[in-house]
Amino acid sequence: MALCPIRFGKVRKCQTRNLANLTAAIKVRDVLPWFSNNAFPLYLAPMAGVTDLIFRRICKELGADVMVTEFVSAEGIMQADERTRKYTEFTDEQRPVGVQLFGADGERMGEAARKIIDWKKPDFIDINFGCPVNKVVARNGGSSLLKDCPVLASVASGVAKAVGDQVPVTAKIRIGWDENSVNAVEVAKILEGSGMQAIAVHGRTRAQGYGGEADWNVIDAVARAVRVPVIGNGDITCGADVARRKSGTAVSGVMIGRAAMQNPWVFREAKHFLESGKVMQEVDVEERWAMVIRHCRLAVESGRNGNEKQTLTAMRSRLMAYCKGFPGAKDLRQKLCHVSSVAAVEDLAAFSLGRIELVEM
Repeated sequence: MALCPIRFGKVRKCQTRNLANLTAAIKVRDVLPWFSNNAFPLYLAPMAGVTDLIFRRICKELGADVMVTEFVSAEGIMQADERTRKYTEFTDEQRPVGVQLFGADGERMGEAARKIIDWKKPDFIDINFGCPVNKVVARNGGSSLLKDCPVLASVASGVAKAVGDQVPVTAKIRIGWDENSVNAVEVAKILEGSGMQAIAVHGRTRAQGYGGEADWNVIDAVARAVRVPVIGNGDITCGADVARRKSGTAVSGVMIGRAAMQNPWVFREAKHFLESGKVMQEVDVEERWAMVIRHCRLAVESGRNGNEKQTLTAMRSRLMAYCKGFPGAKDLRQKLCHVSSVAAVEDLAAFSLGRIELVEM
């Protein structure tokens, strides 16, 4: 065991630091109970147009621990825009759930957060400092604030002061704007000092978008630099990936995004691997198709995107993602580009499963 320096003053300094770390850890467990008892939570990453009420329900059933809504504009909330407000909806079965906001005015974002809490109290408010999309960045939102730490700090502290006494406030960042300005450690320290109770870090820069590899060395450095939990995000596709990041870095949990679009079973697979060290048997195509059809039916029943035709049209890209890796996937994707009813999806499922059975025979 490493010893503190012999001089009494330095010993006391080390002891004080250790006590502060312990106190911070106890506070985190009280504020964010999903980290209690050495839990290693699996987050579903917020993804615009993907992590809606229905998809979050599916991922929760398949093992996701913590949900985050699609991001919403603080200004849209302030204008009481019904279209914006629907993005904040969730059910109690999905808890713990965080509502994610973006914007560049801390005071206005704090007001928006209060409105959300008045509507339906989420388990936490999350601030988006990571979105790379041009239309968000152009409005000084998302990852644009990684280039302006004073504004980033004012946004984080503004929301924390407004609602931090009611719910925890967390943040999601990228590791930097580009390869020449990787500043995630600095940003994380600012966010911790501004009242953030946890920080999710996507291991890519804004310039990378979703290309290249996530830099988990930077994510690990962030986790070691702050006392609040750090959730690592990027290139998590299976249980082995989760186990590797849990054992090889200081993160307190992981966040899974694009892999869940294709394979929402990834959460169940990850938990199985963490518990047993074994790869779970692959989900067969029949079960996958059953889930695809169920998703379609639930989406139509919700009426969130209009009538059946409008709903299926909006879901086409999602359906194509589900079918990645299916036998004859290229042909299926071409057909899915034109579906406009649940019956059409059911017909494609029957065709796909029939073809597989024929091949096996």
